Amino acid sequence: MRKFGWLFALTLFFAALLVTFPKSTAAQDEDPPGRVARLNYIQGSVSYQVSGDQNWVQADPNRPLTTGDNLWVDRDSRGEFHIGSTAIRMASETGISFLTLDDRTIQLQLAQGTIEVHLRHLNPGEAFEIDTPNLSFTLTHSGEYRIETDPNGASSAIVVREGEGEVTGGGDSWALRSGQQYVFQGTETLSYDASSAPGFDDFEDWCQSRDDRENQAVSAKYVSRDVDGYYDLDDYGDWRTDPDYGAIWVPRGVAVGWAPYHFGHWVYVAPWGWTWVDEEPWGFAPFHYGRWAFVGGYWGWVPGPVVVRPVYAPALVAFVGGGGFSLSVSFGGGFSGVAWFPLGPRDVYVPGYRCSPRYVQNVNITNTRVVNVTQVTNVYNKVVINRNTTVINNYTYARNEAAVTAVSRETFVNARPVSAAAVRVTAQQIQNVRPIESAPIAPTRSSYVSSTARPAMAKPATPFEQRPVVARLSPAVSRPAPVYTNESREFSRPQSAQPQNVPPQGGAQQQGSVQQPSRDGYRPFQPSPGTSAPQAAGGKGGNAPSQPQMQQQLQQQQQQTQGQYNERPNMKFTPPPKANEEMYDVHPPLNQKQAQPPKQEEHHAAPPAGKGKEENKKEK
Repeated sequence: MRKFGWLFALTLFFAALLVTFPKSTAAQDEDPPGRVARLNYIQGSVSYQVSGDQNWVQADPNRPLTTGDNLWVDRDSRGEFHIGSTAIRMASETGISFLTLDDRTIQLQLAQGTIEVHLRHLNPGEAFEIDTPNLSFTLTHSGEYRIETDPNGASSAIVVREGEGEVTGGGDSWALRSGQQYVFQGTETLSYDASSAPGFDDFEDWCQSRDDRENQAVSAKYVSRDVDGYYDLDDYGDWRTDPDYGAIWVPRGVAVGWAPYHFGHWVYVAPWGWTWVDEEPWGFAPFHYGRWAFVGGYWGWVPGPVVVRPVYAPALVAFVGGGGFSLSVSFGGGFSGVAWFPLGPRDVYVPGYRCSPRYVQNVNITNTRVVNVTQVTNVYNKVVINRNTTVINNYTYARNEAAVTAVSRETFVNARPVSAAAVRVTAQQIQNVRPIESAPIAPTRSSYVSSTARPAMAKPATPFEQRPVVARLSPAVSRPAPVYTNESREFSRPQSAQPQNVPPQGGAQQQGSVQQPSRDGYRPFQPSPGTSAPQAAGGKGGNAPSQPQMQQQLQQQQQQTQGQYNERPNMKFTPPPKANEEMYDVHPPLNQKQAQPPKQEEHHAAPPAGKGKEENKKEK
């Protein structure tokens, strides 16, 4: 292992920033990320904390996770989450915070515990960083890595099973080789021991078995390994060939009359907005990628082309409007609510959130094989720019009562289970309704977490934001406090009972502030006291706006920001690169390979006094 001088390390640091963050247009910078994280496996007790909330709730496997969210695996438990093709496994008493998760950067805080990372593919110019209390570890090649940090933050151990990386901390940098274990001690200055990688323990043996399950997935022949959830499809369905759409996946064991986007609930996840969370164990890939088709009397999922990193979508549906861009739809009989239907393979998805024309092209072309970029551009120009909704009246399932799901507004915004509250609609009732690209309904306090979520008894002893962390890259700015109305039906109290001072998002309680009281262990979301926007402050008295006021504000903001996108010149579309198995790190389990001869052990003391100190160490 070679050790760099602090000046050379600083030079590499700035060079990495230039490579990792190339210049781009403002519109591209404002596009939502094309990937999220998904907690796909839970053994024992696993909980999560949504960005902007102070409370931990029992984990929901299919709820997307992104920048600002936290995960905790309790004692004698395990968890696994994916970011595209990359798998991160968490051992007992392990805490993770998503510092940055976008198209170019994955930056995780390992507050304490042990994780195993299998990085199957790393695109040029991308950054993958694991930050602990005493060092920052950058993964520079695909491979398998084990990272461990103790609760007091003074020691971190890294095993490079396969691949390469670089550690930064204490004012110095070190290159890490494959087949070695490195133990770093200290905080202000670091010393380390290097030795040959140890044998596999129970945790890593389990990780290898999980890898092998993914390696053997038949679905990888039909779906890119960057489509999170492909590894679940083999156990719950079968692949068939359709003359119109080619390979389609058909779920097994679904109920009679089953339809997509019917068994689950809606949550509000920034920056995408309303996001579908399915209740099936296989219910991630088929609801955020591809399209659904009703063929031969059953529903089948039609994946998009096998390309590198298809663009994630919160839900590939169209909502049902009325005479124009209404907030809900009335079906008669005293019912007024929200309705939607799945998009077919030839339907163009028009996002209801802020995005550029290039994003709309990518999210469609990477998720359907029978729509071309010209069709996407035509629909975008007519619907988004000219506000002409007649073009989407020909959506495949807009007039199919078996495909349309309708619920009350209270069910929708309060993240309640849809199937139990769904209202049957007839062909006559939906004959004259108009599809729209989004449900312009403002979230309430309970829109961010499922109504069935339970407060978690297990949580880290020290909040992650109070733990020091060494970061080579600057973490993303935390998302603003959730915006909501006061019309929540759950976890709400009379306005007079609400405190006037609330701690800022993500930080410790400030002196003189009042901690919001808990209701059954769950505290509602609150905007930070420094928020001045009318939709959060609610004007005089601190009251949040009504639902109609919020909806009008959301529509005005959407039109204003989208108009800024539309003024930009169109860029020539570049087809996404095709994916193949050779691009991903797929091999037999490493614990089945013959052990390599041990390498000579190394021990290095802390650098001498006066050595350059790491200036990017901070407390989040």
